[in-house]
Amino acid sequence: MSYTALARKWRPRRFEELTGQEHVVRALVNALTSGRVHHAFLFTGTRGVGKTTIARIFAKCLNCDTGVVATPCGVCSACREIDEGRFVDLLEVDAASRTRIDDTRELLDNVQYAPARGRYKVYLIDEVHMLSGHSFNALLKTLEEPPPHVKFLLATTDPQKLPITVLSRCLQFNLKRIPVPRIAERMRQILDAEKIPAEAPALQLLAAAADGSLRDALSLLDQLIAFGGGKVSTDAAASMLGAVDRQHPQRIVESLAAGDAPAIWAVLAHIAELGIDAAEMLDATAALLARVALRQSLPDYSGDDLHPAEMLAKLALSLPAEDVQLYYQIAINGRRDLDWAPDPATGLEMTFLRMLAFRPGDTVESGPASPPVTAQRPGVVPGGAPNLGVPPVSGASPGGAAAIASDTPVGTQSAGEPAGGADAPGGWSAMLSALGLSGPTRQLAANCVLLGIHDGVVRLKLDPQGRHLRTNTLTDKLAAALARHLGSTVRLEFEIAEAGALDTPARAELRASEAALEQARDSIENDPTVRALREKFGAQVQPATVRPRH
Repeated sequence: MSYTALARKWRPRRFEELTGQEHVVRALVNALTSGRVHHAFLFTGTRGVGKTTIARIFAKCLNCDTGVVATPCGVCSACREIDEGRFVDLLEVDAASRTRIDDTRELLDNVQYAPARGRYKVYLIDEVHMLSGHSFNALLKTLEEPPPHVKFLLATTDPQKLPITVLSRCLQFNLKRIPVPRIAERMRQILDAEKIPAEAPALQLLAAAADGSLRDALSLLDQLIAFGGGKVSTDAAASMLGAVDRQHPQRIVESLAAGDAPAIWAVLAHIAELGIDAAEMLDATAALLARVALRQSLPDYSGDDLHPAEMLAKLALSLPAEDVQLYYQIAINGRRDLDWAPDPATGLEMTFLRMLAFRPGDTVESGPASPPVTAQRPGVVPGGAPNLGVPPVSGASPGGAAAIASDTPVGTQSAGEPAGGADAPGGWSAMLSALGLSGPTRQLAANCVLLGIHDGVVRLKLDPQGRHLRTNTLTDKLAAALARHLGSTVRLEFEIAEAGALDTPARAELRASEAALEQARDSIENDPTVRALREKFGAQVQPATVRPRH
């Protein structure tokens, strides 16, 4: 008993049955409806997205017995013969096997003759980029001025190889890769019609593996039906494709959130036993992190069949948004660097260990180590005080508890003069050094002066030039560092100062840097060797190249 592959059996026969490519269908339907049908069309795109299918439907629209219409009847002799591949006036040519100039001339010798059966003689040339240069030259004149009864439909996966003279004579339509949800939906429709049971995650795996090609997806579906004994199950799909079990990336991300290196190592050991490809594992982890980031940005995001909403909600609460972004970047960079690793397993292990080593929420203290602070989402704690995501820390740093217990301002500052909070011994500058901050968080703190600490509220006055640094993320990081230093949960309050009114640590550092640069330039100018070079050779010092030596 003969069997017809799903890709052939369910090939669309009308524009309405196509999956995706609405932009191409709309243009062709409008052209057919208005009667403005060009003589040459070029369809480009990757394999299996519908180039030849659209061309055949278009040929039916041109030759249907009901007339030139956008909706062919499908029952007349012309429509049926085109569907069956035996319509005499539809000449399908595989350019990959007919590249010689003699083949092209033989083909074009019959262009002048009227169609035998249909209204138009349609030349469908597939993989047209495979024609030789001489063949293109032979085709050009006919392609530019064909007889009125001839239409050319060209298809290619590599339009860059076509001469510009050919491109300029055609209406070009670029067919897009079909999205994974559309491919999965189409496979579900086919399986329902075939009465074959299927699990939704299995269809997602097949659709992702097809890489935008519906034909590839249906070929994989045929293979999976045979592999699974007539059923389409998730386990069978993962086994056939060699895909990563979705529980492995989930456990990795959960362990990253907990900072649990042994748990990550256990998952990696299990992956090595199963022989899972390192690149596939990193791809699956990056895909999960991308969905977690979507969930954090869009609370209503419901996930998909491979990433349920409940799992995404749990992971979104356990990881700060900046951690998710960093882990995603490390995962895709680790995927790129696998070829440079001693072996794929080592590259995979080092990628996840790198995620543990670089944690955006961590700060380094210059004093004795204090217990880690668990990252939490902002919320409200009992008593109505805002929770900045920093739990109370036991074991305060020296002087920290006393500073809070005093309930007195540490320092205030009037416009134009430095205050004890910024410059006095043990004041804000000294505290800033003890916090061990870096990057934008330190810039935010360095552009402030400390007004006082009272009942767990740290009041800071912010220089207007640092206003852009006062984001929720940087504020939370600064609050976390102060909580570690002072030994209790704190809340930050900012006041914006007038321009140039504050003598902040940042301004003090700038003055020191300028003074060091001026001293370096004076030292260069007064150097005996430099003076000798000037006198003997007329050398000149480039001031912009002078840097102080630290």
